[in-house]
Amino acid sequence: MIIKPMLPTPKTEAELLNRAQQLAGMTLGELAYIAGMIPPPDLKRDKGWVGQLLEWHLGATAGSKPVPDFIELGIELKTIPISYQGKPLETTFVCVAPLIGVQGLQWQTSHIRQKLARVLWVPVEGERDIPVEDRHVGSALLWSPNQQEQQQLQQDWEELMDMIVLGQVESITARHGEVLQLRPKAANSKALTEAYGANGQPIKTLPRGFYLKKQFTAQLLQRHFI
Repeated sequence: MIIKPMLPTPKTEAELLNRAQQLAGMTLGELAYIAGMIPPPDLKRDKGWVGQLLEWHLGATAGSKPVPDFIELGIELKTIPISYQGKPLETTFVCVAPLIGVQGLQWQTSHIRQKLARVLWVPVEGERDIPVEDRHVGSALLWSPNQQEQQQLQQDWEELMDMIVLGQVESITARHGEVLQLRPKAANSKALTEAYGANGQPIKTLPRGFYLKKQFTAQLLQRHFI
């Protein structure tokens, strides 16, 4: 539970990055104490807790709205749990995928491209044998996809969206896509949404989300920190 009011939103990229870098080396327990939060015993039921804690410290204002976390700066905040070797432990959720009304959608104006245009990555220790409150925050980095990354993301997005348009959403697996994957994104199996079937008929299916694959974020971290 958040007791203290959130810190003010940074006015510039430099201010945001400076604020993020000041958190490096601190534990989640120390940051939670400052914010008036109580760390959960584990993250099984509180997957978003680390992100909420860092949003408080960094002054992110978007909450769950479908816009970048730092609206005025156009920057998305992404925490990334890392192993002892500094590699991502899981894929990174980007946004919910549209399953109906998708014909004519273009990569250039897509929600996912907007989300990934400018990202503040904050690595956090994620090994399960480290108690949540003892996990350290790593050094943050500001990232925009380079030309090659942009092409990889666009190609995967277009292929996945083509499959959705053709009514093949239920044939898509996590193996589709080189750097981007489409996976079910729902609290439970009853949370169904509308999509198209193979013959163009309306069907009910689980909501889907776009995720960045681990090797993509691993290369990103490696390039910036080595």
